[in-house]
Amino acid sequence: MIYDVIIIGGGVIGCSIARTLSKYNLKIALLEKEADIASGTTKANSGVVHAGYAAERQYIKRNLCIRGNELYTQAAKELNFPFKRIGSFVVALEDEQIKDLEEKKKQGTEDGIPGLEVILDKKKILEMEPNLTDQVVGVLHAPSAGIVSPYELTFALAENAAMNGVQFFRNQEVIKILHRDYVFTIHARGSIYKSNNLINAAGLYADKISKMLGLDYFSILPRKGEYILFDKNALQLSKILFPMPTKVSKGILVCPTVHGNIFVGPNAQNITDIEDISTTEAGLKEVLEGGRTLVPNLPLRASIRNFAGLRAVPDSYDFIIDNTDIYGFINVAGILSPGLTSCFAIAEKVVDYLELLGVELKVKENYNPYRPKPERFKDFTKQELDKKIKADPKWGKIICRCETVSEHEIIEAIHAPVGARTIDGVKFRCRPGMGRCQGGFCTPRVVEILSRELNIPYHQITKRGDDTHVLVGLTKEFLLEENEKEEKEK
Repeated sequence: MIYDVIIIGGGVIGCSIARTLSKYNLKIALLEKEADIASGTTKANSGVVHAGYAAERQYIKRNLCIRGNELYTQAAKELNFPFKRIGSFVVALEDEQIKDLEEKKKQGTEDGIPGLEVILDKKKILEMEPNLTDQVVGVLHAPSAGIVSPYELTFALAENAAMNGVQFFRNQEVIKILHRDYVFTIHARGSIYKSNNLINAAGLYADKISKMLGLDYFSILPRKGEYILFDKNALQLSKILFPMPTKVSKGILVCPTVHGNIFVGPNAQNITDIEDISTTEAGLKEVLEGGRTLVPNLPLRASIRNFAGLRAVPDSYDFIIDNTDIYGFINVAGILSPGLTSCFAIAEKVVDYLELLGVELKVKENYNPYRPKPERFKDFTKQELDKKIKADPKWGKIICRCETVSEHEIIEAIHAPVGARTIDGVKFRCRPGMGRCQGGFCTPRVVEILSRELNIPYHQITKRGDDTHVLVGLTKEFLLEENEKEEKEK
């Protein structure tokens, strides 16, 4: 079978492209190297939907960010992912920084960003965000900024794309690509795929994919960012809080999540190891100190997890989205911040490039842009739950006490289009393991459900694929083997 389009990369960008293209009468496949989609940069993302004023005007990512922000409203209605427009502050702590805020407001307003205002009234600022430092002298308020769950957004995109015919292949690391007679032949982990058009959305590995076709005009540098996540009961924020930005970063922010936690981070550290997502004492100290300049009463004792993510930084510091010299090959690379905000606009741009290639883009008669909202135990009243439990007792069996997740929700996550196959896959889809105990209670039960629903033994269940098995065999089997060895030695 020859596909019309193959997408390499199952992050938010690849899945957004897949969902956008799924409306057309095309045969489409997406290849992801990991055991699940949203496993790379997307997973450890700040989840901020930026207003669009931050990037320099000469960068294409500025316009794509502004356009992408606009598209979130309709996308959230269609795909039912968690999204809230809560607004953001860029916080000035010195009088001489006010000029920069005014300039950002001026340019942003000229470029169509709605509602930007510089607020200098400290009383008003602290009424809008009471936990902000009283050292504030002014803020740039962007009411169109918002927060989203980046992985839940990606799952929604993938599910809707699959509903509309896109095929997803996971555990498919691309090893080699050949191009002959206008057909791409992609060799991946024991499988071979063919396509007339190929889209490279491989994130941190995008330069390697491009080089497989002899194109070496950009490079990707991994930049690590560390985070501290706090318990839901720790502190409540009403705004996304940014410091004044630097040349390499928007700075260490303090931000609420759509699920009621807050986090602080990320820092910015250029590294060479593309797999290094470790946290460090020095890095976490930097993150905490940066956060406390904005929110002095950050409750360190209420931290429940530290983690790090990698950003794909191109040597141009701008998005690379272009038709290449190889007919049918489109690079979508170097999608650093604000890539999450821009994902829908990036997908639109890819459609434009396919049109330039002469690909026939005929909308399907049965295209369905809507993805049903996943049902959550916590969203129902007691009366509604009584009815659900009566119809299916698994609604009444709570697997994760911290996040109040029922067995029914986990089963639905496993059997959804592009469903969960790992412990992390379940965790990021419906939140068991996301709470205060970080999976201490629910992980064995999640393993049991995965084993039963996928019909595979416990020891084949992994945390996130490959060699991340949590169990290796039955205890008694090991004891019997040890006894046999001892008997032979005698």
